[in-house]
Amino acid sequence: MTGTRDLFDYDAELHRYHERLRTALDVGAADRVLDIGCGTGQMTREAARAAVSGHALGVDISAPMLAQARRLSRKEALRNVAFLHADAQVHRFPLQRFDLGISRFGTMFFTDPVAAFTNIGRTLRPRARLVQLVWQHRDRQEWDAVIREVFADGHPQPAIGADPFSLADPATVDGILTAAGFTDVDVTSVHEPVCYGPDTHQRPPRGPHPADDQAATRTA
Repeated sequence: MTGTRDLFDYDAELHRYHERLRTALDVGAADRVLDIGCGTGQMTREAARAAVSGHALGVDISAPMLAQARRLSRKEALRNVAFLHADAQVHRFPLQRFDLGISRFGTMFFTDPVAAFTNIGRTLRPRARLVQLVWQHRDRQEWDAVIREVFADGHPQPAIGADPFSLADPATVDGILTAAGFTDVDVTSVHEPVCYGPDTHQRPPRGPHPADDQAATRTA
């Protein structure tokens, strides 16, 4: 059984991207924020700190990561944050509850993306924003090439619906989000390095590794 001590430090790996996404979110003081695929809750907690009179809810399918998120929230004495063990594609969220939907590399694995974003859209208020960060194409990612080289012998191919690059094409994203009821879809290319290992903050990172910062608006 995996404990919180065994969790990979994904936050350290992505700290350059985290800063870029935090700027793009522009969380308001009274916002109610939904963090999709929140992992250990770094972005959820930051949203809660910004939404001083609002609230942040993080959702993930990993119970160990959510346990870590709750522990860190208690350590930071955050009272306006909560975490939910659920699949955002099918979970019945309250209707029109949130002002802002966010995700840091947490929306690429839906088995039915249109259904998933439609479900997410239902819990966003009219004119609410959805801001997500996703990887660009595999052939632009040095980290993916290195991993595939290391595990070349018998390395399994990603299953359908479990491809981290499934939202790499802006036209595909526009089609999915439009079909799910979103408007004003905007894609911004972001280039930052990623970092690996326990000394990620002390040594030069490898990269850059392109990602897309994608924003859309829930229809009225």
